[in-house]
Amino acid sequence: MPAERIVVNAPDGACPAYVVSPAEGSAAAAPWPAVIFYGDAGGLRPAMVEMADTVAAAGYLVLVPDVYYRVGPYTPLVPKEVFAGDVGAVLGPLMSTTGNDKAAGDTEAFLAWLDAREDVRKGKVGAVGFCMCGGMALSAAAAWPDRFGAVASFHGGNLASDDPASPHLRVGAIQGDVYIASAERDEFYPPAMAARFEAALNEAGVTYTAEEYAGASHGWMVPDFPVYDANCAERGWTALIALFDRTLKPS
Repeated sequence: MPAERIVVNAPDGACPAYVVSPAEGSAAAAPWPAVIFYGDAGGLRPAMVEMADTVAAAGYLVLVPDVYYRVGPYTPLVPKEVFAGDVGAVLGPLMSTTGNDKAAGDTEAFLAWLDAREDVRKGKVGAVGFCMCGGMALSAAAAWPDRFGAVASFHGGNLASDDPASPHLRVGAIQGDVYIASAERDEFYPPAMAARFEAALNEAGVTYTAEEYAGASHGWMVPDFPVYDANCAERGWTALIALFDRTLKPS
């Protein structure tokens, strides 16, 4: 799918991003529903654009912002190299510049950028995040409930923690449908945390689906991760596109 490098004027500066559009030749089908793709802890890199391309191929215009834009320019990370070394030393300084609250605040600029495009269908948008960014996608949907028709988290970590910005404290505001895909083996989202998060969804009456992916590890959806699982990823993409088709495309 066509991918264009752009810059969005975000609250704390210029935010590099990619916008991935449906296939060339499908312009007649525009305007398209939009999706904000929050990525993962590895930052903006080719794998994120590749993943966004999967969503765009289903008929969505996808905005992929750099959640680390406050850092300034940085060399795209190679996860297999990062995981082979001191992960905290590499990711820690980057992760410290962002968080659920900051991502929710940034979302106003992302929505405004989408609203200004003639090829984006007016109405609700979708959101998806992976790993660290699963919580960001949920936080964005909670901060702007009238704008999000659906939000998904894949192997999202720390979704129900003691952090004041923990997503489970805000989910009651979400109006769209929620999809939570967890890994069977995930130290960042153990069973007790999953139960706490789902209890918050149930208490708030949020429409959601929670599925555990048997045999999968934290990060299974991301093609440049060592734990990438192609079969589970295919299942995940099918579920995500079904969610967006049901909630964002006109009936």
